[in-house]
This record gives sequence, structure tokens and C-alpha cells, in this order.
Amino acid sequence: MTAVLLVAAIVLMVALSGLLAATEAVIARLSKPELEQVAAGSRARRSIEAIAADPGAHSNALTFARVLFESMSAVLVTLILTDLFDVRWQAFLVSVAIMILVSFIIAGTSPRSVARAHPQQVMSFAAPIARAVRVVIGPVADLLVVLGDRVTPGRPQRIGSVSSEEELLNMVDEAADLKVLEHGDRELIHSVFEFSDRLVREVMVARTDMVTIDGDEGVRDALEQFLETGISRAPVVGRDSDDILGVLYLKDLVRQSLQEESRSKPAVELARQADFVPESLRADLLLRRMQASATHLAMVVDEYGGIAGLVTLEDLIEELVGEISDEYDRPGDEPRKLLDGGYRVSSRLATGELGDLFDIDLEFDDVDSVGGLLAKSLSKIPERGDRAVVDGIELVAERVGPRKRILTVLARRLEPLQESGIEA
Repeated sequence: MTAVLLVAAIVLMVALSGLLAATEAVIARLSKPELEQVAAGSRARRSIEAIAADPGAHSNALTFARVLFESMSAVLVTLILTDLFDVRWQAFLVSVAIMILVSFIIAGTSPRSVARAHPQQVMSFAAPIARAVRVVIGPVADLLVVLGDRVTPGRPQRIGSVSSEEELLNMVDEAADLKVLEHGDRELIHSVFEFSDRLVREVMVARTDMVTIDGDEGVRDALEQFLETGISRAPVVGRDSDDILGVLYLKDLVRQSLQEESRSKPAVELARQADFVPESLRADLLLRRMQASATHLAMVVDEYGGIAGLVTLEDLIEELVGEISDEYDRPGDEPRKLLDGGYRVSSRLATGELGDLFDIDLEFDDVDSVGGLLAKSLSKIPERGDRAVVDGIELVAERVGPRKRILTVLARRLEPLQESGIEA
């Protein structure tokens, strides 16, 4: 009779251990919004809501109870086998073998597999038990957790929490690998996080590439320049590019050009007030600012108060969703693959984009473009044929434009033995 009761107690405790293991797996898998959604359609709504409010504490209590039941089961199995075997060590070995199989399969992997396959159903059924375990033995589990935290250094993390941006992006990559997310969605999420780290100077149109309207030009001449260049907005300048008088919109010119008496009117009278932003401003903050003010173009000012370039709303959006063809894009700006495995790139190409071509990190704090990187490596203004090697990438100045400005650069990866520094 005693043996029957012991076996019944063992079966009950093993079953409870399996149920607790399944509940732990569900708590670890479901997020707080998912738990709240399960609670909305369950009779155990209050218990599930309590678990969702503090999943870590409930998980600790369940773990403590499961270990307690499995330990008691092991002791009872050993007592039963001691009466069956004359030699104690034989009883000990058999009990160990039995409990390993029971703990790993019946109270371990099997219930967790069921929980992962049917998390909502398991939670609805087991939530009242999990809540009762938390209320009854939760304080003991909390005390043991505090003692454990004192023994092992490090700040504990909450169940289901994401502790860093890198961890969240790794989860996104894993979801994309499992086909839960589309590749385009993955790239968009990565772009959003990278966008918050970008500065305006990294996305702006450089001063040397700006199309400007002279302040003394008439409406007709300004309209012709707009039509020739294909732009829709341009800064109006006075004495030089640092003297910004305003921003001229094509639609304002077209409206005035329909009036015969206004065609000879100075274009500067139609210019709208220019918005000036520092080149060190974060790109995401500028995007919110431009959305709030309904502006599409801002002038970028360097640390000395001079005009460094301009930035458009399209430039900012491109950082999030990818390339958008606009009036400042040029047909030759895209990198071209060469037969030797290298690339012909624009000197304006961002260093980060060059690094992406060769799967390396080429981010620098003091330069943003390939042309700037080449000049920094040479410590002078590059001339045609000048060569430098940066992080195993050979950069060769190819085409040179007005004012000795490099237009295109040849880039290719070198073998380790070929890396020989700078040549001019």
C-alpha cells in the first residue's frame, strides 16, 4: 500500500513538473501584448494579466517549484528501489537513470514542445496554477534569486526584454532568415536604426554640386535655368554661395511667368525664407523638423558659419527607403563593376557605401565621401593617377574636373601582399 502511494505521488509530481515546464516555455515565448491578447478571450483572464505584468517573477517561481517536485520525485524513486535491490549502489544507479529519462523527456522536452506548438491553449489552462505557485512559494523563490544575484555579479534582465539595439537587430535578422520578415522589411528596419546615427553632412548635397540662382536674375532667366537643370527648388544667392537670400520654388516662377508684366521682375522677390541647419544636426531630427514646417529644402551651415551644402526632404527619405531619383541625382553616380573585380565610383560616394561594396566597415568621423577619404590618405588634393590604400582597398584618382576636383575613383580590393600604402 505504501509503495502504491509513493508511485502515485511520483506520477503526480512528474506531471506537475511537466506542466510547470510547459508554462515556463509559454511565458518565455509570448510577449506582453500577446499575453494580454490571450487574456482577453480566456476565463483565466486575471491570472494571465498578472503573469503579463511580471513574467520574470512568475517564471522564477515556476522554476523553483519544478526543481522542488523533481527533487522530491528522485528521493521517492530512490526509496522504492532501495527495497527492491539488496545493494544500495544498484538502487542508486537505477534511480538516477530513471529520473534522467523522466526529467528530460516527460517533464522537460515533451511539455515544452507542446507549449511551443500551442502556447495560447497551454497558457489558458495553466495560468491559474502558475498564479497560485507564484502566490504560495514566490517569496521563497524571490529570496533565492536575491541570494543568487549577490553570488553571481551582473545585472539581471527581465524575461522577454531586449537589452540592446544590436540584440533587437539580431532578432530581425533571424526573423528574415526564417522567412517571417521579407528581405525588404529587414533592410527598412536596419535603415531606421542607422538613420538615427547619421548626421546632416553625411546626406547633404555638397556646396560644389549645388545649383544656385543669382539674386539679380529675372523671372524668365531663372525659369530657363530651372528647366535646363530639371530642378524644382534652388537657393538664391547674392555676392557668393555663402550669401543666401532665400529659396526659389519652380511653381512660384511658373505662376509669375504667366503674367506678362511680371516676367522681368527680379526672381529674388519670389524667394521664400531659407531654413538653415547645422551640419552636425542628426538626420532624423531634421526630418521631423521639415515635416513639421512643411519644407522640402534646408541650407546646411558648417561650424564656421559658411554654407556647406543643402539637404532636401528626398535626401532624408532615401536614407530610410533607398534611392529615389531626384533633380540632384546624376546618371554616373552609381558604382560600376569592372572586369578586374573593382568598381568605378563617384568621388561623392559615401565611405560607408564603398565599404558595403567590399563587405567591410569604412566609417570615419572626419570624412564622409570617397574623394575626401582619398585626400585624407594622401594628405593633399588628389591628382589624376594618385593612389592610396585604405583598409585593404586601393583607391586611384581617375577623372579630374574643374578646380582640380576629383570626379571618379577606381576602387578594388588588394591581396595582403599588395598593400603598399600611398603613391603619388
